[in-house]
Amino acid sequence: MPGEAYLCLAILLAGVTPAFAGERYDLGRPASAAEVAGWDIDVAPDGKGLPPGSGSVAQGRAVFAEICGACHGLQGEKGDGKPIDPLAGGQDSLGGAKPLRTVGSYWPYATTLFDYIRRAMPFSAPGSLSADQTYAAVAYILYLNQIVPENATLDAASLPLVRMPNRNGFVPAPE
Repeated sequence: MPGEAYLCLAILLAGVTPAFAGERYDLGRPASAAEVAGWDIDVAPDGKGLPPGSGSVAQGRAVFAEICGACHGLQGEKGDGKPIDPLAGGQDSLGGAKPLRTVGSYWPYATTLFDYIRRAMPFSAPGSLSADQTYAAVAYILYLNQIVPENATLDAASLPLVRMPNRNGFVPAPE
């Protein structure tokens, strides 16, 4: 094996093109515009990319109990950081000896929460929640963190307006 590796390196350094270098294997095909659009679901901090739909805290409580609570606890309290972090609590803990990084104490944008839940949750079926279920889960998690009131309903217009407690806790990376 080592001799073959040296031979390949010698061929590359000598500028000799192996006989198979230009071959095509004709595997796969270019993705269609519709297929690319299906994966182009990122949401920016300003809300660009949020889909139509809406969800209330009350609807989120039901979604959370049915889909999220087994892993996160019904109040978002479950998690030891290995691998699940708690979702609620931790306000004003970031400057302390044992910071608790939750949605309410750490995350800078509510739209990021929507984006993450939409892509990665539930763990057993990522990306399976509808836009309405995702807005509802976000509303409930923000309510658990005392960021929105119990009567809140979130959608593409209102979610980017939510001010997260740690919004100014991040600094831009140097260029």
